[in-house]
Parts: sequence; C-alpha cells; structure tokens
Amino acid sequence: MSEKVVEVIKYEGDNTTFIWKHPCEDFNSLTQLIVHESQEAVFFLNGQALDLFGPGRYTLETQNIPLISKIFHRITGDARPFHAEVYFINKAEQMAIKWGTDSKIQYLEPTYGFPLSIGASGEMSLKADDSRKLLVKLVGTENALNQQKLSSYFRGFLQARIKSYIAKVLKEKSISIFEIDENLVLFSDALKALLIPDFREYGVGLTQFLVTNVARPEGDRQYEKFKELHFRQYADIAEAKLRQQTSVIDAETEARKTIIASQAMATKRAQEGYTYQQERGFDVSERIAENQAVGQFSNLGIGLGTMAGVGGAVGGMVGGTIKNAMGSVNPAAGEQQNAQPQTKICSNCGAAMPLNAKFCFECGSPFERKCPSCGTVLADGAKFCPECGQKI
Repeated sequence: MSEKVVEVIKYEGDNTTFIWKHPCEDFNSLTQLIVHESQEAVFFLNGQALDLFGPGRYTLETQNIPLISKIFHRITGDARPFHAEVYFINKAEQMAIKWGTDSKIQYLEPTYGFPLSIGASGEMSLKADDSRKLLVKLVGTENALNQQKLSSYFRGFLQARIKSYIAKVLKEKSISIFEIDENLVLFSDALKALLIPDFREYGVGLTQFLVTNVARPEGDRQYEKFKELHFRQYADIAEAKLRQQTSVIDAETEARKTIIASQAMATKRAQEGYTYQQERGFDVSERIAENQAVGQFSNLGIGLGTMAGVGGAVGGMVGGTIKNAMGSVNPAAGEQQNAQPQTKICSNCGAAMPLNAKFCFECGSPFERKCPSCGTVLADGAKFCPECGQKI
C-alpha cells in the first residue's frame, strides 16, 4: 500500500473523456471528494462498484459512504487510510463523433426495383447514460475511456447494425435514391430510433445521429440509366405545366384585348352619337355605293325592306343614296316604291316597320307610347297627354 494519502479527490480529465480513473488509491476518512456538474463518481473496492456520488462536495466519512462502512469498521479517532479506486464519469453530451460504413451496402432500390450499392457517413452525439453499466461493460481495468477508444469499441458493433438498418429504412420508408438528400432528416431519425436500444445496452445514450453524406454509384451504367429516367419524367411534367400556363396567359391576354377594343368602340359610338345598329347601316351603305346597282343587292343578301330601314337609320344622306341608286336602275320601280304604304322608323335600331306595328321586328322595342299618368296612347312626337295634360 502506498504511503501517500491524498486530501482532495477531483476530476482532472478533459471534455473528450467519458470515464477517468483517479491515479491515487489510498484515502483516509477525512479526504474531500469534489464532483462537478454533469459528473458522477463511483467507488470501487476489490473490483466491486460500491457507492455512486452525484455533483457536490463530500467528506469521505464512513457515514457518507454506507457500502464502504460495511467493510471498514473505523475506530473513533483512527485516521488509518483505506485502499479503493475512484472513477469519474463525464455525463456531458459529446458531439461530432464521426461514423461511416467501411464497405458498400447492397440493397434493392424501392422505387425502380434495381439492385444498388451505396455508402453512408455522418456524425453522432453520445453521453454516459448508466455509469455503473458503462464501467462494468466497457472500462474494466482501463484508466480512461475517451471518444477515440469508445468509437473503436463501437466500430464493429456499429458496422454490423448500421448496414442492415440503412437497407431496412430505405425500404420501409420508400425513399428513392434520387430523393434521399431531401429526406436526410427522416432517414437520420429512423436510424437513430433503431440504434438507441443497441447503445443503451452498454450504458451509452445516443442523443443525435446524423447522416450527412450518401455515396452513390456515380458512373454505374444501370444507375445512370434509371437516374436519367427519373429526372426526365419530372422535366416532362414541368414542361407540360409551363405550356399550360403559357396557353392560359395567352387566352387571358386575348380576352383583355377584346374587352378593351369593345370598350373603346362603345366609347367612340357614345361620343359620336350612334348605335351599333346604325353602325351596321353605315357599313351597308358603303357596300351599296361600291356596287352602284340594285341588281347586285341580292348578291349582298340585302332585301329592299332592309334598304328602306337603312335609309331611315342613317339619315337623309344614306337614304338618298339608296333611292338614287334604285331610281337610276328603274324609274318605274321608284314610282311603284313611292306608292307603297308609308312606314315608320324604330327610334332604337332604325329599322323600318309598318305604321300599324306595335313592336319593332328587329329589336322588339315598343312603338306605342303611353302617358305615365293616365295610360293614354300618345301620338308620335306628342309632348303633353291629350287626356290629362301630363308633360311627357
């Protein structure tokens, strides 16, 4: 037994260490034990784990270490040292621990059903979860357990499980190899859920497990074939959507042009004081003037009654043109036309109607005007009702 007896026991490892054994093994009953936050300390005697201490400051008296007091029965005032081992467990989360597959993973691609070989790598975060279990199962008689040593312990264990889990998750989640990058979070979380029980068995908590890279078989003929097929279908869908959007935009543009043109024409008619029906009369008169013969009216699909209506709609100038054209061809026909019963002109559309007509044949407007006060039928042009004197 060493003659050196320490007075203070505390953690002297670094932040990358999971478990650190204090180098001294001889303590007296007044030694101070200091355990920092996110740490635990375990006393060992003869290879057996005894008391577990959480954060705080302790005086190693037998009443404070009940399991040791069952072995050492100290006499009052006895300062004789006892022999034991103290292990400090760092329970802080340790991040950015690298992992990666050492060989390709063979599996059947779920979307297209072709065999594929991939690799994967990333980072994980670990922490000491069960101090006693970690000490017993992994540390043994070692003086320390750091990230590098823990990773080496888990390398074979991880390789055996991660390859199987990757193939399983890709199949169950139906994750296409061509869409795996957008599903890395889902992929990582599913793998973590499968690995947590495996790590817990050794007293280690798996707090994070991230897949940061997936090695695809770029250049492989079969892989490239399905890759082109996969992206081609999305390109076709995008192209079809673009054509559809362009067609809709063109149709909307043409519709707006038509509406604007119609509004402009309506404004023009309102400003110049004529209706749509009168505008049609203008067009007819121009065609008559171009033909200069009544015999050609039939080729235009224009009846004599319509000509007379046009004459009334567009005014004396157009009507005169029609009458002159008709008279120059056949004067007798002109005299016969004058002998026809007189007509009246619709004030709404300009069509010529018989005197006894009550409604326009073209637009349906009524010819008879009635007094708004007594309902008496009014004569054309009347400004006052002959019955009640109401102003019209």
